[in-house]
Amino acid sequence: MQHLISYVSRYGPWLIFANVFVEQLGIPLPSLPTLIVAGALAARGELSAPAVLLAALTAALLADSIGYALGRRHGHRILRILCRISLSPDSCVRQTEGIFARWGMGSLLVSKFIPGFSTVAPPLAGAIAVQRRTFLAYDALGILLWAGSGVGLGFVFHRAIERVIGVLETLGTSSLVLLGGALFLFVLVKWWERRRFHLALRMARITVEELRDLIGGEAKPFIVDVRTEIARRADPRRIPGAMIVELSEVDRKLTLVPRDREIVLYCT
Repeated sequence: MQHLISYVSRYGPWLIFANVFVEQLGIPLPSLPTLIVAGALAARGELSAPAVLLAALTAALLADSIGYALGRRHGHRILRILCRISLSPDSCVRQTEGIFARWGMGSLLVSKFIPGFSTVAPPLAGAIAVQRRTFLAYDALGILLWAGSGVGLGFVFHRAIERVIGVLETLGTSSLVLLGGALFLFVLVKWWERRRFHLALRMARITVEELRDLIGGEAKPFIVDVRTEIARRADPRRIPGAMIVELSEVDRKLTLVPRDREIVLYCT
């Protein structure tokens, strides 16, 4: 931790820029602790708070603009690629679409506070063709709220932060082992949850080739499109004849589902 303080003090906004930029590209290198330390140093007069905020804003806007451009060019495919590196890839896309569907562009104001969503939200905005000016305006405000909260916490609680850092320094390498163990345990739990999820669905899955054979056969299946509205806007392609069912419409449309045919549901 002492190394982090010395690096932030020495390299200041340049370190903030690099840390925020790589995190917003999806690399798991949290920048919030760096912003908090920078805020504490600003309270001591060793750094300029406006310079730190400007560095964070520039870095995050640059990274998010890259994601937005990829979303505009590659559509919904880029979301699946990004979510493959997520600890919860099976729910990553749908959770992102669900947040965006409920809050719209306002979700960008809090996207940086939601792990994973901050990386996937910009390409999703591009995939559904949100105007660039609108995207940049909401995104910039959200970045300032997020970065400002980190710097503000460090600024206001700089004395408490210094005491915490002092405790960690007395622990030495033990603090690193403790933090590393907690991170390993978290990843292990996520891996086990995903394994159980796949085992539960193993018998219920169907490949594209198997579905094509069923559609071409005599006993045609009943196909249900359960993608969100955001997903359909991002990728308008759909299986011909599929019935669209939103989660909020399940009870109402359940009576329309036949009981004498194979039922196939598909989503993102």
